[in-house]
Amino acid sequence: MFRLGNILRLMFAVAMVTASATAYAQVDASALMRAQRQGQNITGGYGANPYDTSAQQGADGQPANGEQPAEGEGSDTTKKKKPRKPLESYFFSDSIRALRNFKWHIDRDYNTVKIEPIDTTLNVWRLDYPHYHKRLGNNSVGGLGQASNEVNYFERTRSREFAFSQPYDAYTYNLENAPFYNMKHPYIWMTYLESGQKRYREEHFEIMVSQNINPSTSVSLNYLSRGSRSKYDVSRVRNKNFSGTVAHTGRRYSVHAAYIHNKVEQQESGGVVGDWAITDTVFEMPSGVPMRLAGAEAKNTYRNNGFFIKQSIGIPFVRMTSRDFSMADLPAIYIGHTFEYNEWSKVYTDKYSTYKDERYSRNPNGSYNSHTDTYYKDWFLNPEKTRDSTYERIITNRIFVQAQPWDRNGVVGTIDGGVGIDVHTYSQFGLQDYLSGKLKKETMTSWFAYVGAQGKIRKYADWGANFKIYPSGYRGGDYEITARASLSAYIRKKPLTLSGSFSESMTSPGYWTNNWHSNHYRWSNDFKKEGETRFNVAFTVPDYGIELGFWQSILRDKIYYGADCLPKQHDGTVSVTSIYLQKNFHIKGVHLDHRVLVQLTSNRHVVPLPLVSTFLSYYYEFWVKRDVLRLQVGIDGRFNTRYYAQGYNPALSVFYNQNEVEIGNYPYLDAFISAKWKRMRILLKYQHWNNNLFGNNEYFAVARYPLNPGMFKFGISWTFYD
Repeated sequence: MFRLGNILRLMFAVAMVTASATAYAQVDASALMRAQRQGQNITGGYGANPYDTSAQQGADGQPANGEQPAEGEGSDTTKKKKPRKPLESYFFSDSIRALRNFKWHIDRDYNTVKIEPIDTTLNVWRLDYPHYHKRLGNNSVGGLGQASNEVNYFERTRSREFAFSQPYDAYTYNLENAPFYNMKHPYIWMTYLESGQKRYREEHFEIMVSQNINPSTSVSLNYLSRGSRSKYDVSRVRNKNFSGTVAHTGRRYSVHAAYIHNKVEQQESGGVVGDWAITDTVFEMPSGVPMRLAGAEAKNTYRNNGFFIKQSIGIPFVRMTSRDFSMADLPAIYIGHTFEYNEWSKVYTDKYSTYKDERYSRNPNGSYNSHTDTYYKDWFLNPEKTRDSTYERIITNRIFVQAQPWDRNGVVGTIDGGVGIDVHTYSQFGLQDYLSGKLKKETMTSWFAYVGAQGKIRKYADWGANFKIYPSGYRGGDYEITARASLSAYIRKKPLTLSGSFSESMTSPGYWTNNWHSNHYRWSNDFKKEGETRFNVAFTVPDYGIELGFWQSILRDKIYYGADCLPKQHDGTVSVTSIYLQKNFHIKGVHLDHRVLVQLTSNRHVVPLPLVSTFLSYYYEFWVKRDVLRLQVGIDGRFNTRYYAQGYNPALSVFYNQNEVEIGNYPYLDAFISAKWKRMRILLKYQHWNNNLFGNNEYFAVARYPLNPGMFKFGISWTFYD
């Protein structure tokens, strides 16, 4: 665990080193959104950038226009500085180039990037749990760093790659969210948050370092350490995540490379022995609440190493001239290659133990009957202790071509195609490994091909369509068709956007849902492919904080984990419908933000969902001193209606459906003060301040796993640059 004093001393040292900085490179989310919406040419940026010295005096004191000194004058032989080229990449529009700093992620299949803001504002600073950043956020088994699952069914991960790590997707880096940066100045961003007493402390430490070698080449390092000692017994967790990225986005040639490493160490509690241990305040301290795996010394350790490199070269169909700032406006073709290596391992350990439920049942006279039980019913390999080891690796090679018939931002901007091969390797420690002493690995191969097209009509329309198929191999017969379109209108330069998307997919079951052998669970299934038809429509007015969304999905032969924690396949169809409404009111400094999600499922035993989930945020934002100190004071609240929420199984690292415990109808409220003082953000927060004040005390988001009781939090985030 990091100590606050050490962190502050480190920040102070960095601040002293960077005290000579004279320019502040800040991009907030709203500025980026405006730049993306406008899509207009902005003079300056890298077109007239600080790297360009061609119009300045040379380093030797001579005019930079190439004039020679008069005869007889002494000549200075000092070498002139070579002017650096501006950012000429076809990936970025003029409005993006004009930004001082920006961030992006690459698309794994297509030769495109997704621009994102570097958010140093107060917008989401108070939401210190990363799994709360998307709309309604996630349902978590506890505090910072622990497993979670998205509230909105349509935002849940659909990847088949190492399903056991998906509960930690909100925290881990992967091949699709590794960040790349473009900075006009060296940039350091540090964050530290802590809460609770030392023995129960939650801590979040983050540092990002990024620097451009030249306008087109950048290097960045990102490190995060997040975790909790937990107020509850045997629930400690520590996440360590690293991402190192290098990007060169030149006029014709581009390359993106990244290395990622994730490690998660999680003590597993198994949840409370009974909800009464939380709803009835019979324990003075949360650490006294009895847990089902308290004596089992249960622990999960996840490790991940990943590397990818993606490169492409552009070939224009016409000769480029000095007037052509980039290839984005010219007919061209791009040829590229992607290599990916990604491996995950999971080790689960425990030992045999029992737990005692003091209120297992109630007698007619009002007294309780106790019951002693074990969390796991079966011990197939070893009756005393468990060490289940699981490993998965995927190596992907992909060749792609992108045609740009006229203009990259034209009606038909790009036409894409590619082919590739996935090589999967799986292994797990089972009974045969005890006998042979060797870990058996299984390798499977699958081929895939894909095509796509996209285009724009200025700032008024945007469309795209993709098709991907696995014609042979392990995933032979899988396919996915997607299409999207959006239309925008402008009233007083404020956009109104109507967008929609459609997808149709057929997907092979994950390897682990068909094959699993461990100390507590075993199965050998032959599930059919899953099918899904999905579409959504959304209407947004960003300047007025309005978003209305509608999702509909028809699931065929859905695979899920049942109450016995074994995978099952529903024979038939399930319909899932979601309606999302967001309306943010802004009256001078008063902000009243509302997010409401309604979800309907035709079969709660297959897809259990709460009928209504809400997130409300009421706060007052104002300047204490103009352009120096800005303050937010307010309350955040979360609520969902009662339903049979999913449980969580530590040995399998999966969320499963259960029919014993209902949770919900409890408001979980946080009070906060957040501030922006020049380059520093400050957070003071009392999380779950209504604990033991009002509500039914059923503060669960996952069955039998209580959320944190009340605790005070403090945090700072500081940006340094030179």
